[in-house]
Amino acid sequence: MTLAAESPTGTNVTDAPVVQVSGAWKLHKLGDEVVKALVEADLTVLPGEFVCLMGPSGSGKSTLLNIIGGLDRPTKGTVVINGTDTATLTESQFAALRHDTVGFIFQSYNLIPFLSAVENVELPLMFEPYDRQALRRRALKLLELVGLGHRVDHSPTKMSGGEQQRTAIARSLISNPKLILADEPTANLDHRTGATVVRLLRDLCSNLGVTVVASTHDPTVAEEASRVVRMKDGAIE
Repeated sequence: MTLAAESPTGTNVTDAPVVQVSGAWKLHKLGDEVVKALVEADLTVLPGEFVCLMGPSGSGKSTLLNIIGGLDRPTKGTVVINGTDTATLTESQFAALRHDTVGFIFQSYNLIPFLSAVENVELPLMFEPYDRQALRRRALKLLELVGLGHRVDHSPTKMSGGEQQRTAIARSLISNPKLILADEPTANLDHRTGATVVRLLRDLCSNLGVTVVASTHDPTVAEEASRVVRMKDGAIE
């Protein structure tokens, strides 16, 4: 199998929502107490939007992101990703949808320390039957896209926090996702570096048609987002 020669993320934009969350609840039982991590959440995200989830710790931002990305399931309610009702999917089918449609960016970067930047970017597809040379070309192109063409052979231990996060962004794009989920993407960065990362996420939306949903406490992220969704006590305000 070879990788398509199109732009790294594609630009097929339609009016159909990439994310449609309806009446989603997430309940946890702690002893005799029921904790409401998410309360009747409704969220629609259209192609090319940069949506920022804001709220204090415990407001439900990460829970909502995890449910959208299939890292968790709602107690009740529906989650439709790119036209697919995820409630109808088995775990393996959901994993396949996640692999093909969703890219993840974490505040702790989650890079492999003994791999180079380009190998970290290749990692999601490294054990699949893709043409190795095409995969390497795409990984290099993505590192150029995020401004790291000069750091392709460096390991994460030899990179700054901002460079590590930009490597993680490049990695999140390797599978041509329609949706990027970013959990506190600037939390471990200084203000200037965080602003650079946020502008990069904004440019992915405006130039490549990628949809981004990010959770954050950082007002810099909100300033660059196309829409801010505020959360409190598990509910969308």
